[in-house]
This record gives sequence, C-alpha cells and structure tokens, in this order.
Amino acid sequence: MKLVPSLLLAACSLALTTQAAAQDTSARPTYDTVNLSAGFPNDPYSVSLSSGGSIDASNIGSPCRGFVANAPDVRLNYDSGSLPLYIYANSDSDTTLVVNAPDGQWYCDDDSNGGLNPQVTFLKPQSGQYDIWVGTYSGSDLRPATLYISELAGD
Repeated sequence: MKLVPSLLLAACSLALTTQAAAQDTSARPTYDTVNLSAGFPNDPYSVSLSSGGSIDASNIGSPCRGFVANAPDVRLNYDSGSLPLYIYANSDSDTTLVVNAPDGQWYCDDDSNGGLNPQVTFLKPQSGQYDIWVGTYSGSDLRPATLYISELAGD
C-alpha cells in the first residue's frame, strides 16, 4: 500500500466541513477505541471492519460522500508529536472516509489513497479524540475493509 506524502495531495485530500447531520460523536465506537501516542510501535495500526451504513455522508457537508453509520467505527485517542498522522482505509470496494478531529471539524475523503481507497492526512495533528467512519461510496451495503492509522508515509 502506498501513502502519498505530497503536500499538494495532502492539502487536496483534506476536506473541511463544519456541520454534521446525523453522526453521533458521543456514541460508543462499533469496532474499536484506540489509544496511541506519537512514535507508537507496530505502525501502521490496523482495524478490520465493515465499511458503510445507512446515512448519506453528504449530509455532513461538501465534499463528504458515501454511506456511513451513525456511531463511529473507530475512536482514536491520540497524543501527537512532530510527525504527520495518516488515517486511511483499504478495501476491494469503493470506500470513503469521514473523520471528526479534536477541534470538532469534519474531514472527508474519497480516493486519495490510490484507486478507490480514501486517506485523510493531518500534517500537524492535534492531540485528542478522532472519531472515524469508513463508508461505502454507493449504496448502504456493508463491505469488508481495513482502517489504518500511521505516522509514516509509505513507499
């Protein structure tokens, strides 16, 4: 898997929105709560999950896409350092990504991790809670996917 370290692509892959219609950041995550500090071992950290849900992510705001669940799939409690933070998903299906960052802002992506896989890059990540949803681009069917959390750009 290849992470794109380009600042231009990272800037393009980060889409900021200010509101959310249905995502519940107070709900218990469906798959995992992850506690990581800068320089964490076994990078990238991965979580196997099913992408998708019944809520149209475009309700969060532009350019969010796809269908996600109400509760986050994964909650990341992160103690940041000097490295960037990459949150991305891989699947045989077309997946999307929605992240609510510690500052309460929403970040969405569709295909920045190559092919049909999403990636949200935080060049200067904040410490705090990141709620993460992995969606499916078309339709609300659940599809197998893997979410990755990393501080290292791939080859």
